[in-house]
Amino acid sequence: AAIVLVNVTGYINQGKNAAVKGNLSTVLTNGAVHFDVNGSYSTPSFCASTGVTNPLAAANSASGGTAICDANAAGTAWCSCSPIKTTASESGTFCVDSTGYKKVTATVCATRCDTTADTGACS
Repeated sequence: AAIVLVNVTGYINQGKNAAVKGNLSTVLTNGAVHFDVNGSYSTPSFCASTGVTNPLAAANSASGGTAICDANAAGTAWCSCSPIKTTASESGTFCVDSTGYKKVTATVCATRCDTTADTGACS
């Protein structure tokens, strides 16, 4: 019974990771719309908009972690990142940015979306 439980947990975590990726992909789409409408990611603040806060809240619920969003000061780029569950095939974080970047890496979100570097891109 314990082996089945471990396998089921792995599938549950894969499903949670799919939810994180789906929600951050929504942020990617919403970013394009926000820029088309406003001409910038800073006024009004893209990262504070419901197009970001709602999907990030859903990603937080799925991952059990804290997803972040950071736009650069110029309002020309943004980055969003969330931790994901560890499975047999992946672990770490999932990051998306205004260039269309979407990738899982082992780097923590605070490093991926570095607010002090102010790039607004996943690094």
